[in-house]
Amino acid sequence: MRKTTLNRLALCTAIGALAITATITSRTLAAEDPVKIPAPAVDVQSSDGLQTAVLAGGCFWGVQGVFQHTAGVVNAVSGYAGGSRSTADYNIVSTGTTGHAEAVEIKYDPKKISYGRILQIFFSVVHDPTQLNRQGPDTGTQYRSAIFTTNDEQKKVAEAYIGQLNAAKVYRKPIVTKVGSLEGFFVAEAYHQDYLTLHPNQPYIVFNDLPKVENLKKIFAENYVEKPTLVSARVTN
Repeated sequence: MRKTTLNRLALCTAIGALAITATITSRTLAAEDPVKIPAPAVDVQSSDGLQTAVLAGGCFWGVQGVFQHTAGVVNAVSGYAGGSRSTADYNIVSTGTTGHAEAVEIKYDPKKISYGRILQIFFSVVHDPTQLNRQGPDTGTQYRSAIFTTNDEQKKVAEAYIGQLNAAKVYRKPIVTKVGSLEGFFVAEAYHQDYLTLHPNQPYIVFNDLPKVENLKKIFAENYVEKPTLVSARVTN
């Protein structure tokens, strides 16, 4: 079962101490290796106006961080999806009993990036879609891999892409990502927003999340932007 914020920070401290006192490579502690995968054979048709994608792939700090560095994304907000408004609170969600997953709501310009490319980045560098109810050091249903679709076309594309990737056997194990309709997205507490950018030296971020941003830069160079699109910038502007 997943820790509260204090326990997560304690884990960060322990990992940092371990890195100092033992000879351990960053590869050992870092996020899962990226997987180069084909683009989806079926994609959502481009349209005018901003579109929304909601994805869950482990701790939302890293998921948000990757998409804040993705060209065409105008806003990426950490929050909760899968449960009710009354339980959309970090300390309650961390019990793993609410039905919520830590998720990120991505607002994007379909003229600059497609829904399919967002899914390709999600499956390739954001997380390991073959891990059931966990990612890296975090365990519990709140860390499950999930795609919350906002319309039937997104559902069709997501399901087809999972089938395509499984058929191509690009992973050693089957994808466990669940696809379901978005019933509600609830923005997480302010201290969770822009966490990767605000805490780049925290051991948890260094070992688990910064490698994901680097992998985005390497594998999806044409979709990478150096300056992140921050939630705080939208609030203050």
